[in-house]
Amino acid sequence: MSLFTTMNVTCPSCGQTMTMEAVGSVNADRRPDLREAILENVFQQVPCVNCGANFRLEPEFSYLDVGNGQWIAAMPARRMVDFREIEPETQESFDSAYGKSAPLEAQAVGEGLTPRLTFGWQGLREKILLGEEKLDDGIVELCKLEVMRNIDEAPVGEDVELRLYIADESLLTFLFLDINSEETLEEAQAPRALYDEIAAKRDQYGPLLDRLTSGPFVDMRRLYMGEEQQPQPA
Repeated sequence: MSLFTTMNVTCPSCGQTMTMEAVGSVNADRRPDLREAILENVFQQVPCVNCGANFRLEPEFSYLDVGNGQWIAAMPARRMVDFREIEPETQESFDSAYGKSAPLEAQAVGEGLTPRLTFGWQGLREKILLGEEKLDDGIVELCKLEVMRNIDEAPVGEDVELRLYIADESLLTFLFLDINSEETLEEAQAPRALYDEIAAKRDQYGPLLDRLTSGPFVDMRRLYMGEEQQPQPA
């Protein structure tokens, strides 16, 4: 089931204190409307009762979608710098709920789930989109590296992330986003065939793909956070 807790929040625009229902966990199988709200970028967004400005709580909850084989620990974007410390905690949480430390009935469910760790709303939205489209997130991260390699002046920096935003039969649309404001900085597109080409020769990307998928945080940023430079595709 999906769990919510009443909590006090402060409007970042005017400082007004108000109460709202903050999510603790989402079960998308029982509440597909919550999945759609995340995809539409309106989940946990509320208007201030005083000034009317819309604001959104940071994500910090677990997301379960058995139908799409997903279990996701969604965390605030500002905590991405600590992903190496958070990854073991994420794996332990999954193991307790659906993995090796869970009751046998829960383990049976967990056999069809892949644990993931995301940071920020757009990181979570992207994983949910990939689940809907049945796309391998490791391959998508390799696609991002190829996209960046072919852009002369890609907007890069600690506060910039690249997210797959739309996937249709012929085209993949990526957005460079400001991590804090979620403002779009630039758009990039690639043919859907790029994904198929990389998937077909995934063995050639072996070491790089292994690094990308070495923990629940499957994101190209793990390749260079804390390192001197970003690796190039094989």
